Parts: sequence; structure tokens; C-alpha cells
Amino acid sequence: MKGDIYPSESQVIIDEKTGVSIRRVTTHPSIHHHPFYYLPAYDMAMRWLVFISHRTGTPQIFVEDRQSQQLIQLTDRPDLSEWSIHPSHDGKYVYFTTEQGAWRVDCETQLEEELVHFGGDDIREPGMVGAAMGTTSVSHDDRWWAVPIKAKDVASLFVINTNTGDHDVILQRDTIGHPQFHPDDAQLLRYAGPYDQRLWVINRDGSDNRLVYKREESIKQWIVHETWMPGRRELLATDWPHGVVGIDIDTGKVRQVCGFNAWHPMVNRQGTLMVTDTTYPDVGLHLFDPQCRVNSNGNGTGNSNANDQTTLLCESRATNIGAHWNSDHCPYDDGPVDVFSPQHTHPHPNFSPDGSRVVFTSDRTGVAQIYEVEVSH
Repeated sequence: MKGDIYPSESQVIIDEKTGVSIRRVTTHPSIHHHPFYYLPAYDMAMRWLVFISHRTGTPQIFVEDRQSQQLIQLTDRPDLSEWSIHPSHDGKYVYFTTEQGAWRVDCETQLEEELVHFGGDDIREPGMVGAAMGTTSVSHDDRWWAVPIKAKDVASLFVINTNTGDHDVILQRDTIGHPQFHPDDAQLLRYAGPYDQRLWVINRDGSDNRLVYKREESIKQWIVHETWMPGRRELLATDWPHGVVGIDIDTGKVRQVCGFNAWHPMVNRQGTLMVTDTTYPDVGLHLFDPQCRVNSNGNGTGNSNANDQTTLLCESRATNIGAHWNSDHCPYDDGPVDVFSPQHTHPHPNFSPDGSRVVFTSDRTGVAQIYEVEVSH
């Protein structure tokens, strides 16, 4: 129940390939996962590690008190959208959506507050990937919260003032997925459009909504899994399975960041290191430098100048379910795809705020658990 405190489940295992110590945070035989790969799993002070646990029979928000390693249940409700969670940077709240509303829960008191009630039917698209996940984003100053909803055939992007509850719809269109505030600029967001026009940016007031990258149609290029580069007006995105590219949102200039099958790449808050999981083939979690050279032609997506000097961090040994990823181009160009890709089977690695460790999910034991591994500098 809400407020229940569970004893530490922390265990240390040794990675067979690298010999590093990995801390297993959860052990209960039920599904666990941290927030989506580009969303923080910790507050800035790293008091809390925020995750979802299904141990009560339904997905609920939990935190690990990182000092005591005790696990605390924050919610007990039947309608929580498990991929919508976003901890506030100050550690006070975890924001989340339900079937009809936008809420937050106090990490100390477990008091819940509804900021916006949407009403009507379920606010998410059907499915288990992309916009259907219902991910949300809180600005770095904790003042603004971006929440996409889908009502009938119209997707809307709400921006909520977390101090007052006032909110505006800044965009309506066919699909809006994975919004993310810029890590340094609370005026600027990016979001995912349809698969063939993926990378969009928009100002918080709804102005200057624009596509910032036009994919290579002739090769059915699959641009996916994007995130902001801290300190720059640049998006980093996977050109699956050929590597990661960086796109300057003002000039359109494209640079090649890496040339291997980086699946869910995420950069640390210092902008000095990326971590990624891999699949088809799964060769573990890798670290590499995201500050790389620009392609010789300035706008290509080839990997001739790619940085493939990576360091194996550890194996994830996750099942990585999702047969549609076994492709050298965008499978949606070939017609409808029956996607079965449960997200808790994907590692989704991400850094702690200080860059000292990486959190990831793995179902190596037969059920998804949370893991944390230190990063050597």
C-alpha cells in the first residue's frame, strides 16, 4: 500500500565480461523498470532512485532511499500510466499521468495532487511503443511540465505550470510522442512526429514548430531514439542500425557521432559521455564520446568518420524483445508492422545526474529488475 517501506533488496553481482560490480536494486519476482532512457531516474541530489514496480499486482511508483536503500511505495492506484513518470529535479515530487489526468505525488508524504483533469476516454494512443508510451517531460527548473494526450484522431501537447496548475495546449496534430525539454532551456522542447518525419522542435509558447531533419527516403532511413545534447542546440538521434547522428537545429548541419548499432543512446548531463544498449546483435552496454567529427560533406549520414572507440561497460543480458529491430531500414516503409516490444525487456541505460553511474533494466533473471553500475573515469 501507499507509504509501505520495504527493506533493501540491494545485491552485488559481477559482470562476467568486464569484472565490474553491478548493484541489483530490486529482487521481487515482478516487473520493474526505471523511466524511459532519456528521462531522469534520480533527482539532482540523488536522494531518490525512482522506478516502477508491479509487485502489488499493478504498476506503482516506488523510490529507493539511496542512503538507507529502503524501498518506499508512493502510489496505490489502478490507472497509473507507467511510462509517464518523471521525478522533479529538486526531489520533491514524481509527476505522472493516469487515464484521465496529470498528477504528482510528494516523495515524503505520498500526498497526490491532480494538476489537470482531461476527462473523456484514455488519453494515450493504443500500442506499446512511441507515442503510445505516454512519456512526459519536466523542465530543468521544475516549473513546466509537457504532457501529450491523444483524443480520437487529434494529439495535443499540454504545457502545465507546476506552480499554478494553469495550462495551455501549444500544439495539435496527428501524433506527438516523447516530448523533452532542453536540459538547459525551459523555453525549448523537441518531440517525435510520425516515423517518416521524426525530429521536431517547438518553443514552449507554441511558436516556431518545425521539422529539423529530413530523412533519406531512398534508403528508408530509420531515425529514432533522439535526445538533446546538453550545452548545444543539437539533437542526437539513432540512424538505426548505422549509428548516431547529431543535428544542429538552427543550421541543419549533421555530424556522425558513432557508426555501430547504438540502440537507446543517452548522453550525461555534462555532455562528455554517451551510454547505449545494443541489439541485433546485443554486445552489451557501451560508453563513447559524443563530441565527434562532422562528416566530410557536412550533411551525410554515412559512417566513414564515425567514432567507434567505445568502452564496454557491462553486459545487460536483457531479452530485448522486438523482432522489428532486426532490420537495416525502417520496417514501417514496408507496410503495417505488428509490433510486440514490451519496453521492460529493454535496458534503456541512463546516467545519474553526476555521471558517476548508469541505471538500466534487465530481465536476465526471467523478470525485469533495476540495476546500477558505476562508471570509471
